Amino acid sequence: MKIDLYNQQGEVTGSVVLPKEIFDIKFNADLVHQVAISLAGNARQISAHSRMRGEVSGGGKKPWRQKGTGRSRHGSIRSPLWKGGGVTHGPRKDRIFEREIPKKMRRKALLMILSEKAKNNQLVLLDKIELEKGKTKEMAKSLAKLPCNNQATLIALPNYDKKIFLASRNIKKTSIEDARNLNVLELLNHKYLLLTKESIKTIEATFAK
Repeated sequence: MKIDLYNQQGEVTGSVVLPKEIFDIKFNADLVHQVAISLAGNARQISAHSRMRGEVSGGGKKPWRQKGTGRSRHGSIRSPLWKGGGVTHGPRKDRIFEREIPKKMRRKALLMILSEKAKNNQLVLLDKIELEKGKTKEMAKSLAKLPCNNQATLIALPNYDKKIFLASRNIKKTSIEDARNLNVLELLNHKYLLLTKESIKTIEATFAK
């Protein structure tokens, strides 16, 4: 599969043949969904926690005697019926959302999404990214000239570049990541994927085993 190669001025300067073992994988929605759910569950941080009647304080004795008061019977002020008592069916932080997913499945799902982005013209390829001053305005100006302008875009660099990372992180709808750290959730959360020629080599070395 061939894809247009852009420069930072938004001009098509040539084309690049994408490696088939990465960008020509048949899509399987069930596999991608399974991997996405597992990644989302593994990343989930649970903070909401309600106490049950056995965890709240008080209730050491019966509030009043069983009969003769004219009031309904109660055994403990820790009952969910009482204010300050335990909570019934509330959120609990001891729930387990993590799921194990085989490495081969994660890799296969990632390659499927990369292939879909290439087929749907949602993959933008740059010859290189260079910033003179490392300013956000400078990076935003370059992105505005590309097909991914004003769309949710994930930039995948071949290596960590502090100047480019700092210039990109405050741009609306734009995220940046090392190409070797790409994952299914990030790709699904962004419409476009922006790569450089060197990024493809990094992806090939990392995932095409």
